[in-house]
Amino acid sequence: MLKQHLQFKLSQKLSPQQIQLMKLIQLPTQAFEQRLKQELEENPALENGKEETENAENEYDDLYENDSQTIEAEDINIDEYLSDDEIPDYRTQVNNYSADDDDKTIPYAAGTSFNQHLINQLNTLYLNDDEWGIAEFLVGSVDESGYIRRPITDIIDDLAFTQNIYTDEESVEKILKITQELDPPGVCARSLEECLIIQLGRKEITPTIELAITILKNSFEQFTKKHYKKLIQKHGINEEELKEAIAEIEKLNPKPGGSYAGNNKTIEHIVPDFSIKIVDGELELMLNGRNAPELHVSRQYNNMLEGYKNSKEKSKSQKDTVMFIKQKLDAAKWFIDAIKQRQQTLFVTMNAIMEYQKEYFISGDERKLRPMILKDIADTINMDVSTVSRVANSKYVDTPYGTKLIKEYFSESMKNEQGEDVSTKEIKKILETVINEEEKKKPLTDDKLATILKEKGYPIARRTVAKYREQLNIPVARMRKEI
Repeated sequence: MLKQHLQFKLSQKLSPQQIQLMKLIQLPTQAFEQRLKQELEENPALENGKEETENAENEYDDLYENDSQTIEAEDINIDEYLSDDEIPDYRTQVNNYSADDDDKTIPYAAGTSFNQHLINQLNTLYLNDDEWGIAEFLVGSVDESGYIRRPITDIIDDLAFTQNIYTDEESVEKILKITQELDPPGVCARSLEECLIIQLGRKEITPTIELAITILKNSFEQFTKKHYKKLIQKHGINEEELKEAIAEIEKLNPKPGGSYAGNNKTIEHIVPDFSIKIVDGELELMLNGRNAPELHVSRQYNNMLEGYKNSKEKSKSQKDTVMFIKQKLDAAKWFIDAIKQRQQTLFVTMNAIMEYQKEYFISGDERKLRPMILKDIADTINMDVSTVSRVANSKYVDTPYGTKLIKEYFSESMKNEQGEDVSTKEIKKILETVINEEEKKKPLTDDKLATILKEKGYPIARRTVAKYREQLNIPVARMRKEI
């Protein structure tokens, strides 16, 4: 038996405009500029910069109430799109951002790639055709760190299939030795051990250098694990001689490819979205001027509407044109409004974070960072946690202590012995300080570090110490040992 009944329920739906606004908020400065450029190209009714004339332009009223309905040209109130106001509202805005808002572009040098740099050096060597083909193939197999990580047997097979060069392992090894003489020193090595030995071989041979090469050739594993007593016993040397040899090895470059300045890697430039300065002991927050563009609706489009309004006979083509203009003007007005909302959201959110961490921003001491989660800021500014997250995850702030990603100021809390909430960043800073001050001949184990932190009033377990130590990229005690 079929029955009919009514059911009422509340549900939230995001409009396309709200979704686009959230996307705009998430964009960092450089991506925002690209989005702005795209909108200006796609919408001819939107223009950038100040209006050159003193005639009026629309005041960006909200005109979205009829978006869900079909609108006829006669239903459009043209006067809503035109204004007799001589001073547009964008000219009266007080912008809270630096006046240094010039569009500065950074030129990039068209350098030579790392691979081409090696090929250029090969051109100076005397090689026959097959030797040149092998050498070029070896150089082409070098990764960005400067290593050849493929087995010689695989290279021999590839030479036969791809280059029609039939050779043997001995010939490839011979050419490999030649390529290992290229700059930077250590390039074309097949392992870290070989890379370091090549670099030592370029130096003037002294007893210390000879010892360093011997250690790398015969005791590489013991060297990497810092078994210093075994090295002293095996090579019949004293502690001072070992210390000098290790000092020579530590001067070497484990990634020779990374030292090449013209490797054509794209350099990522961070553009801060905010700037915090200390003026007379008080914090001053500014929004990057590139986040606050001056936009206005095209005066030409206003003139088109005014011409339609004053014409006595309105043809179908004119009506279609008005409909098109109306759509573009609505889109332009919405985009201008969205930019304003983006600016306000960014500023309000960052201002709340600055006030919450005021003690840190005044002093610069990371131990002054308070525990702070997204909800703390969201509750302060009466916005959703997701909005705060969009700001924190993709924005940078320029402070007197460096340019930082905003999300770095967020941290969990832990209880100290007094029952007070302290930031995990504070504990990590103290842990880092303790490790830096330890005696390097007898570095502190995680158990001892946990004991020291407990004595300082931070009762945390050994496994938590290990976790924080790994997050700080600090190795275990044995690997921190020095002689």
